[in-house]
Amino acid sequence: MLMRFKNRISFLMAVTFFVFGSAYTQEILNLSLEEALEYAVDHNRNLANAGLAVDEAGERLRETISQGLPQVSAAVDYNNFFGSTATLGAMPGMEIEFNPTSNLQLSVGQMIFSGSYIVGVRTARLFREVTETSRERTGLEIRAQVTQSYYLALVSEQSAQLVGANLENVKAIQKQTRAMVDAGVAEEVDYDQLTVQVNMLENALRAAGRQVELSHNMLRLQMGLDVDVPVLLTDDLDGIVGRSDFGGSLLAPFNISENIDYKLVELQTGIAGQQVDMARAEYLPTITGFYNFTEKLLKPEFDITPNHVIGFNISIPIFSSGVRQSRVRQARINLEIAENQKALLTEQLSIQERQLRYNLNNAIEQYESQKENVDVSRRVYQNISNKYQQGMASSLDLTTANNNYLQAENSYISALMQLLEAHVAMEKLLNEI
Repeated sequence: MLMRFKNRISFLMAVTFFVFGSAYTQEILNLSLEEALEYAVDHNRNLANAGLAVDEAGERLRETISQGLPQVSAAVDYNNFFGSTATLGAMPGMEIEFNPTSNLQLSVGQMIFSGSYIVGVRTARLFREVTETSRERTGLEIRAQVTQSYYLALVSEQSAQLVGANLENVKAIQKQTRAMVDAGVAEEVDYDQLTVQVNMLENALRAAGRQVELSHNMLRLQMGLDVDVPVLLTDDLDGIVGRSDFGGSLLAPFNISENIDYKLVELQTGIAGQQVDMARAEYLPTITGFYNFTEKLLKPEFDITPNHVIGFNISIPIFSSGVRQSRVRQARINLEIAENQKALLTEQLSIQERQLRYNLNNAIEQYESQKENVDVSRRVYQNISNKYQQGMASSLDLTTANNNYLQAENSYISALMQLLEAHVAMEKLLNEI
């Protein structure tokens, strides 16, 4: 296993050099699938923004709660009348001069009852839960995307390895054929056919190398990793398939209440219900209490303003020409729409569950079938190759067998990718990824 891993490193570096002309000089980052997922959770920008949205929702909740707590304010004023005087009409000759005044005012207000405030706090709490669930959903999406990108990168690497190994085999046979042609045992056309095959495989190797780089770039993007950092995937497809419980996922029960999309739409329906209560709360009175303290820093000669004032304000809605009634009806309509969307999502998830189970079961069968086809095609190719070297098969037979083997390998890799993608989709639905 260690030797295979070292060979894989050497091969990938060779492909990079073959395709791009130079190997990476920067230190390579070794990543297992679990390490890639952990890195993405810490560095993906969409997930970071979702976390910030949760923080913002928490601050909004605190703001809403604070509106019902005591509010304290203070004010200081200064007035100068520049020696102005006032004459009392009933007392001719008497003038009162306006002296400068300055006041210190302290006000304390407290909400005693407000239906809108109570509903507002409940709505803010639900909104915070929505953002937390949205963050959980974003995390689930990121984990699924990183997992699929990791699988795609591994599949791309295996495809490149397959083409590279086949190219080396065909080159070896081409070299033997050249010697056979020079010895008069084989015809020149046999050598030409193998040369065409070599050129085609070299082009395919270049394309495979570019696909490897593209898949690595996609993985870097999903992880939030700098594009210039070279990565080496330390997991391999055989190991991932070996530890994946496809049958367990296929038989696992589906609890719709645990599905992240269902949780989200359920919370949104709850918010719509709170909007109905908010509209109905407009019919209720609002009661607030207050206390004012005023200290005269510069007193006028005639002052009868009390220092302490305490009181209550009661605002009672009486008639709004149907405005409040219309708002209640609108809120109830929106609630009904939300409930319909919830029912629709329930039906969609039920159908999706059946479809994903079908896809996973079909992918398992296709994978097993293609795996067997690869073994058969490999044996046929090796048999034809041995016969060709003994002069018992033509170069056309060898080329056909080689193409069939390559096609079988590509079909196997495609079936493997479909199996892994179907498994990821099923685990995502079950909220187990």
